[in-house]
Amino acid sequence: MAIAACLNAPTRLKKLMTEFRYELLATDGKARLGRIHTAHGVIDTPAFMPVGTAATVKGMLPENVADTGAQILLGNTYHLMLRPGAERIARLGGLHKFMNWDKPILTDSGGYQVMSLSKLRKITEDGVTFKSHIDGRKFALSPERSMEIQHLLGSTITMAFDECTPFPATEQQAADSMRMSMRWAKRSKDAFVNREGYALYGIQQGSVFENLRRESSEKLTELDLPGHSVGGLAVGEGQQIMFDTLDFCVDMLPANKPRYLMGVGKPSDLVGAVMRGIDQFDCVLPTRSGRNAQGFTHRGTLNLKNGRHRDDDRPLDDQCNCPACTKYSRAYLHHLIKAGEILGAVLLTWHNLAYYQDLMADMREAIAEGRMDAFARDFHAAQEGGDIDPMPIIED
Repeated sequence: MAIAACLNAPTRLKKLMTEFRYELLATDGKARLGRIHTAHGVIDTPAFMPVGTAATVKGMLPENVADTGAQILLGNTYHLMLRPGAERIARLGGLHKFMNWDKPILTDSGGYQVMSLSKLRKITEDGVTFKSHIDGRKFALSPERSMEIQHLLGSTITMAFDECTPFPATEQQAADSMRMSMRWAKRSKDAFVNREGYALYGIQQGSVFENLRRESSEKLTELDLPGHSVGGLAVGEGQQIMFDTLDFCVDMLPANKPRYLMGVGKPSDLVGAVMRGIDQFDCVLPTRSGRNAQGFTHRGTLNLKNGRHRDDDRPLDDQCNCPACTKYSRAYLHHLIKAGEILGAVLLTWHNLAYYQDLMADMREAIAEGRMDAFARDFHAAQEGGDIDPMPIIED
């Protein structure tokens, strides 16, 4: 018996190392410190996922994204199915090889982009038909096709196909949308190809209605999926309504599985959502803002177009160790932006991604040490305190 156990130990160890599972390490209030184990590595949570819409985080090399501390990226099913195509990516070795990223990748289902970007679309029980925003070609996307595309991409975490309920919506509109998404979730599970270390997440819907969020959660729990997300928020309702909804809807999801808030958000959104039990986030904000001269710092958000920076030889954020802050001055960043130089967008994107990853690491440390409330108070006080005093401007 002992010999057999020893012989089987490597197999058990390999399974433990590669199976998809969530490990809860500590809690502080509702905030959770954990790890997600996947086929492509471990994700420390709470985690922020930079968005690589078209198989690239805009302006960044994959290794530089990893240098910021990112352990997982998000890819976009809708954009990748249109260009270059899921089948082509599969022939070229899958999305990880295609974009030179060997860590986990989560792909959204494509539902949100179909709703938000496609001008001509038709939604039925079967799925959605739409015309490409690129060239007008007609496409069909169903739960089964979404699962097929994400499988071809080789996504570590696949999202169930859903309809993102717009805001505002009546309770009846939200109910109809949510119930169709739950039927689509069942079809997504049936079509998903199970593999060791890979996972399918369900998406809770129901807009801002507590009874609908509960119904959605119950349907998803019956499916026994490895993880879940909160969908239908950050769609125009505002931060307070989002927080009010999170106050009741997060606890409806299983506590032994990761919880992902889709499309969020600003730094203050992340802090507030972590305190309400969220484990994963994604948002285009740090990269899009970087391309538009905005830098997130410990003292708030700065506009590098502003003339107050033109004679300032100090770093963008003296608490940040990214290249933009350790090697260049505010004056140089301001110059790059005003001159329209690509490097300005690259450096600000790099900084913003580093800031977001530092924020997540700081929250993980705060949860581990049982001081998340104090961290949040200090965070908000620093943000509200504003930027350092400007340097005198020297007129030429």
